[in-house]
Amino acid sequence: MHALKIYWDPIKSIDLGFFELHFYSLMWIIAFILGFQITKRIWKNENQSNESLDSLFIYSVLGIMIGARLGHVIFYQPELFGEDFFSIFLPFKFKGGFEFTGFQGLASHGAAIGMIISMYLFNKKVLKKSILWILDRVVIATALGAVFVRIGNFINSEIIGKYTNSDFGVVFRQLGETEPRHPAQLYEAFCYIFVFITLLYFYWKTNKSKQEGFLFGLFLVFLWTIRFFVEFVKEAQVDERAEWALNTGQWLSIPFMLIGLYFMFVYKPKNKIA
Repeated sequence: MHALKIYWDPIKSIDLGFFELHFYSLMWIIAFILGFQITKRIWKNENQSNESLDSLFIYSVLGIMIGARLGHVIFYQPELFGEDFFSIFLPFKFKGGFEFTGFQGLASHGAAIGMIISMYLFNKKVLKKSILWILDRVVIATALGAVFVRIGNFINSEIIGKYTNSDFGVVFRQLGETEPRHPAQLYEAFCYIFVFITLLYFYWKTNKSKQEGFLFGLFLVFLWTIRFFVEFVKEAQVDERAEWALNTGQWLSIPFMLIGLYFMFVYKPKNKIA
């Protein structure tokens, strides 16, 4: 019985002659475009200016991309700092010959930290409200963006799951495999849809958006709890640094979950924002 076994061997890119379009990069573009449209509706609902929305988009893109890349290198491939430093920030590999690689190796933990830092800078330079006020709103779009990033990982046959040892699962042909694995990327993508819908509901249908830090905390708890449990069926990325009891991804998820619970149930703003 092979009804639940899927053989996965997709085209990863299209050569347009003057440019090679990678579907993984396309998923990031879709994530940012949809995120911008969702935030635009929220910004309008909050009577914020289009100028500040444009600035928010720029800060978000730079913060998430730089954070995601640095997070991967720091937590999983620190040897790049000495072996191929410029490949950290550029979509090229220089070690062993020049090669266009696209932006590979992006860590969600780093993206989360990068987003928080960029929102702090955006608030200080542009909006001047409260960093939590901003985070409560941008996490809605971020949750949807995470769906497309994981779909991109699936297209690339990366961040794969462990072998299922059954007829259920996905056979990643491009990796030269014959046995099915857990489609861990799709598990996460499906769960992140649930996170997005939940955040959307709480923002539009309840008064929780007025409880500063609640939506941000809910995002952290949901997202990193999902990440924590999916890690049990996920193959180790590069050379995992942590091997005691839990893997690196799980140890890095726990602080985010605890911070989320703090903002949901403990945090009280010093000054009430009108």
